[in-house]
Amino acid sequence: MASKGNRFPLKKKFVQIYEGLLDGEEPWSSNDHFWDELFLLKVNSGFLTKEFELMKPEKLLQLKPVINRISAESIRAVKSDNRIRIVNAYETFATLVRALFSKNRELDLGIDVIDLLLGTDVAEASMEDLLGVSCTFLEIPFPHGFHQTVLDTLLVLVTAAETVSNNVLVEFLMTTSVFEALIGLLSDGISRQKCGYHAVLLLTLIVNYRKYESTNPYIMKLSIADNELALNGFGQVIACTLYDYNRRFAAPGARETVTRNSVPGGMFSGLTSWMGIFTPLSSPEESSPIEGENKRCDAALLAMYEAVHLNRNFFAVLTNTQPGSIELRPASPPLTPSTPDAPSSGSHVRSDNQSFESHNADLHEAPTNLFVTFIEFVSIVMQNTKEESSFHTTKLCFINLTCIAEDQYANSIMHDINMQYKVVIHHAPMRHRKLPSTRDCPSRPLAAAVLDLMVEFMLCNMRKNFSLDLYVRCLGIVHRLLCYQKRYRVRLLYPWKELWSALISVLKFILANEVTLAKRYNVFIVCSQIVNIINLFITYGDTFLASPPSYDELYYEIIRCNQVFDNLYSTALRYASGDSEKTTQWRESAARLASHLVNIRAIVNHFNPKINSWATANGLASLTEAQVLEVVRGNYDSLTLKLHDNLDQFERYSEKPRETPFFAAMVKSILEHVRKQSEDERHQHSQTTTIPELSGVR
Repeated sequence: MASKGNRFPLKKKFVQIYEGLLDGEEPWSSNDHFWDELFLLKVNSGFLTKEFELMKPEKLLQLKPVINRISAESIRAVKSDNRIRIVNAYETFATLVRALFSKNRELDLGIDVIDLLLGTDVAEASMEDLLGVSCTFLEIPFPHGFHQTVLDTLLVLVTAAETVSNNVLVEFLMTTSVFEALIGLLSDGISRQKCGYHAVLLLTLIVNYRKYESTNPYIMKLSIADNELALNGFGQVIACTLYDYNRRFAAPGARETVTRNSVPGGMFSGLTSWMGIFTPLSSPEESSPIEGENKRCDAALLAMYEAVHLNRNFFAVLTNTQPGSIELRPASPPLTPSTPDAPSSGSHVRSDNQSFESHNADLHEAPTNLFVTFIEFVSIVMQNTKEESSFHTTKLCFINLTCIAEDQYANSIMHDINMQYKVVIHHAPMRHRKLPSTRDCPSRPLAAAVLDLMVEFMLCNMRKNFSLDLYVRCLGIVHRLLCYQKRYRVRLLYPWKELWSALISVLKFILANEVTLAKRYNVFIVCSQIVNIINLFITYGDTFLASPPSYDELYYEIIRCNQVFDNLYSTALRYASGDSEKTTQWRESAARLASHLVNIRAIVNHFNPKINSWATANGLASLTEAQVLEVVRGNYDSLTLKLHDNLDQFERYSEKPRETPFFAAMVKSILEHVRKQSEDERHQHSQTTTIPELSGVR
């Protein structure tokens, strides 16, 4: 025994007991109430995790009977009538899952983790018990902190492996569905406010389980879901996340900070307080609050994508304006970078949760909808696509917009003249223009706001590190909107000249940097998209342009910029007929572009001589816009154009196979980020949570 002056502090009983268990002791053989008493102890998940980290693989395998017993008793305790036992049982089981999978993942042991955790002979029955009870708990009006505990554990199960599709634990969720329980949480206003992020994130992850390989019942259930309350709740969770980011960006001083430090992206982030939903759980050295914010938005965007892509009923949710029902998070600081002397943001998670729960007064202040909030968010994040993380975020946004823009019902909403909204679009600071005010946004159909968004992207992303993929998507969105307008003769009141000018500006940029760009990108694809959008206006503009003067303005812009189109045609011919290695790789694309320019060249060749003749006859060296338009209007009849086929057709979006790698990488990033946030929060939780010790408990 240590002397009185050299006495070490006594170990906590939890640590003492588990040290014995991991040494092979079986205290339950002499104490029939051992497990009931054990699960009344506060769980030290940090200690357990560390023990497994330091354990040699051979000892780990030797402990299989003990680990099986602890897991079985945890699942049994989950079904008890004592909430302390239930919470500790969930915590214990989650810690075992996390520790064992982490050990196997990091050391590549190649062991059967399910056998080590539960035993293969009883694994199916055990997991069925656990998931069945968990669903019951989620459906019963327990305190929401209790619901969070259940969801936390389910998220540990789903994120345990390297990828969600290789996680054998998720297979049990295919046979014991938690879909209905999650939908139930989203249907209830208070449950959604407290646990909605957990529910949406969990559902989004499960939907991605082997989605390309086998039948996933969650995909089917989400695709046919028609519970209006649940779908609205799903949308409100997404809107809340994006709205909060927009609000932070608009805070005084935030714009300058984001411009200076870039608008970061990140693949995916946890959407829960458990994973740092209210403040990023990272030190200043690891990431800034801006990064954490945008990662949470990525999670919301992926959830939005799954809903938009799978469920046509969700399109109505996009524009549901429900003042007084959207959940807003509490007031947060502007998006500013961390300072070296700032405390770790993880230390504020608990207080932020309390602030959120008591901040009910702000829950009724934002009469907006998901789509309006989404458009504003896109205008922020696309300002810095040279950052890889922001590029991925913008790409996901554009994929969402593509799915929306090619849906007939969504288009009918976006073009409805009776459904007008004030949409804030943030503009990137540029030397040649003054930033417009975001305070006095006009009310207009959503289609006009989407077109403005695409114009802004084109104007702000002309650089040598060309975002070919994003430009293709941007132009595809514009094309889809125009196809709808042409097909249904919708005459949208829009300043089309701004779109035409942006399209021609992109062509100018490509031509000016053709040597550099063509070494890396097939820019002829983008050029053909632009030319065909202009061809769509030329051929069918009379069916959807608001007035004849708009059609005249189109011809004026083509004539005014005739040198751009002449140079584009010459460049296309050079690549289409060239024999050098530099030109042959884009030969077919260049040839198609040259053929697409036929009508534009016909317009230029037809009107230029007539304009010059009119100027000579009137003794004028140059003409005003009004005079050129007069010549154009007087010479339409003698113009001959070729009718291009399929101008109003587009290839419908398909996730597989083209987008499979993108979404696979995104979901994998989710798991990595969620696991880290889980570990950080669990460590903090083990140090702060107070649960009665064994002493004094009968």
